[in-house]
Amino acid sequence: MEHASAVAIVDAQGIVTGWSEGARQLTGHPAEEVVGHPVRELLAEEPPSEAVAALHGTAALRHRDGSTVTLRLRACALQGPGGEPAGYTVTADPPQDHASLLAGQAFQQASMSMSVFDTRQRYLRLNDVACRVMGVPEEALLGRHFPDSVEDAEYNRGFLANLRQVAETGLSVRYESFAGAPSLNREHAWSIEMWPLKDAATGETTAVALAAFDSTEQYWARRRLALLNEAAASIGTSLDVVRTAEELVELLAPGYADFASVDLLDWVLGADERPALPGADITLRRVAHGSGTEGTPEAAVRVGETDVYPAFTPPAKALRTGRAVLSQAGEPDFVRWVAERNARAPEGRRHRTGAHSVLAVPLRARGTTLGVMVCVRIGNPDDYGTDDAVLGEELASRAAVCIDNARRFARERTTALALQHSLLPRGLPGQAAVEVAHRYLPSGSLAGIGGDWFDVIPLSGSRVALVVGDVVGHGIPSSATMGRLCTAVRTLADVDLPPDELLTHLDDLVTHLASDDADEVAELGATCLYAVYDPVSSRLTMAAAGHPPPALLLPDGTASLVPMTAGPPLGVGGLPFEATELELPEGAVVALYTDGLIEDRDRDVDHATDELCRALTAPADTLDTLCDTVLKAVLPEEPSDDVALLLARTRALGADQVATWDITPDPERVAAARQAATEQLTAWGLDEAAFVTELVVSELVTNAIRYGAPPVQLRLIRDRTLICEVSDGSSTSPHLRRAHAFDEGGRGLLLVAQLTQRWGSRQTGSGKTIWAEQPLPPG
Repeated sequence: MEHASAVAIVDAQGIVTGWSEGARQLTGHPAEEVVGHPVRELLAEEPPSEAVAALHGTAALRHRDGSTVTLRLRACALQGPGGEPAGYTVTADPPQDHASLLAGQAFQQASMSMSVFDTRQRYLRLNDVACRVMGVPEEALLGRHFPDSVEDAEYNRGFLANLRQVAETGLSVRYESFAGAPSLNREHAWSIEMWPLKDAATGETTAVALAAFDSTEQYWARRRLALLNEAAASIGTSLDVVRTAEELVELLAPGYADFASVDLLDWVLGADERPALPGADITLRRVAHGSGTEGTPEAAVRVGETDVYPAFTPPAKALRTGRAVLSQAGEPDFVRWVAERNARAPEGRRHRTGAHSVLAVPLRARGTTLGVMVCVRIGNPDDYGTDDAVLGEELASRAAVCIDNARRFARERTTALALQHSLLPRGLPGQAAVEVAHRYLPSGSLAGIGGDWFDVIPLSGSRVALVVGDVVGHGIPSSATMGRLCTAVRTLADVDLPPDELLTHLDDLVTHLASDDADEVAELGATCLYAVYDPVSSRLTMAAAGHPPPALLLPDGTASLVPMTAGPPLGVGGLPFEATELELPEGAVVALYTDGLIEDRDRDVDHATDELCRALTAPADTLDTLCDTVLKAVLPEEPSDDVALLLARTRALGADQVATWDITPDPERVAAARQAATEQLTAWGLDEAAFVTELVVSELVTNAIRYGAPPVQLRLIRDRTLICEVSDGSSTSPHLRRAHAFDEGGRGLLLVAQLTQRWGSRQTGSGKTIWAEQPLPPG
């Protein structure tokens, strides 16, 4: 049987005046039993006032057989000829078939919140989940305008705007919102989809349906993952222990925690290894804290201060167990700890009021406990849970590795710096050839301390050697290699080799060092510049092994780079080094430096060398002042490499300080040589040195005539010491030997060695020179 429309007409007094066949089929009442009777007689119970006001809703009717029939009714007001109210036409929705019934059940029993609104944003339907979210039954909301059922909050205003948009445009909307609800004690994440319900015949939008999925768990999972990703990018940007702790706190507060702190064991901040495990009460040093409140008033300990954590506190428990510790309000230890904090720092008490959950996580890296991370929730209503503890342990683990790396770097940097300082010259040795000033700036970069070095080495004949070098790499290995090379240069300088020959021997040494471990050949590479200045001839001789050339400032105020051929870096082997020689006026300044002064990935080398030359011409009272001027003008704010700078201002020995005689290779000329030396000492006012000088001249000239080859030359130099030099054409070097009782000779050099301060020999282009130095008499 086909379904007929169920319609009833009720006049203004509530009397039924019309009754359709469809109404009879639904209720069992024929028209003659209903027409003329009050409509209230058909009601099994009073309908909700909201439904009456809205003229639609659910009503319970009495069936003719005595049962109750629940129908969804709609009323339409009727008007009389004069526009006065004449009654209502009441229609009942047709009974649902099986499919419609299933659809209704699916809507009502869906696991997500589903609702239907009319085009004026009034409630038409809500399912069970939606009612639980709102905290009231469906009947309490039907016909109500949405804004009247919720608080005036930003997310509710956004919800209303989307409802209106769908009703006006007829287009679906999908978005995510983090919002609260009347019956929920905290905000939830929602994935919301709204779509229009359209009339099948006209296509007009008649209502708006929505489904809201509670995606809070997925939301927090994404937040946790995002926090881990952010931690990977933001923690450990510098190899500094304190800065790493600050980065961890900045990540935690105020999003993950209302207050967060990082406390470390004292040894972590020093260069020493870890001590024995702490006892029950643990002393920690606060290195960083932060919160959502300006000034971090919740903190009971100031940054930099130490604090003793009793055994019952969450941080102490976390350090002992090595695992995250959760503590909530109401627990005895939690109450006791908060009370202790309030007693110690009452000025922050009002900001700590409401603290209800604490998460303490140990900072452990490579099996070593470094400190503890503490997170406190005050304004956030959610207690820390198991998922938060897992996240906290992951964050703490990443931060701990970064802190341990920074600690290890600091320890290695301190060791390398101490090693380097022990190898670099502290007080430059006394010499009169040049006035020197120097600067060494260790790099602050993550690469660590490099292998830059410099040296000033006094040589025979009042000469001086100036050295700068740079070892490839950074850290302790580079500093150790630098020490080897520095020692080797001093040893070779004592042999008094020319600069190019010295670099050849130094190159062989680096090659031999590298051959001990083929994997480290590249790491043992180095550059070096070796220069020798002679104040008697005012000549500077130098050679370079892959090192930048020195800059020269002349007394007339002009500065330029010295043109020279830089040989291959040390360790390449098999290639020659070329010496460069030039004569310098007295008062010229030679600037030797390592590549860290002029080379950087963000700078042009030519521009930097121009700046160096310009800086050298700046007015300066002393060489020390000029050093500072050069560094300030040439270096960037944060140099990426070590920098060594050595400035040397030349001096010259006048003709009145040097006396030279050509000696005829005849033993009878020895007496004349002694006489000439004695007369020269008298002219210099050094008669007290005459006795020793006569013996030295006699022995050295005799040996040159007897064992050497012409030409023979005697030279006396009056400098800070009295220097006697005898040169001859033979390249055979003398050596000390022990003379036996009946030997006629062999005691001369031994006598010279005992009477003078030091003696030695050096090879020259035409033979050798034997020299001896004795201190000048005071006066």
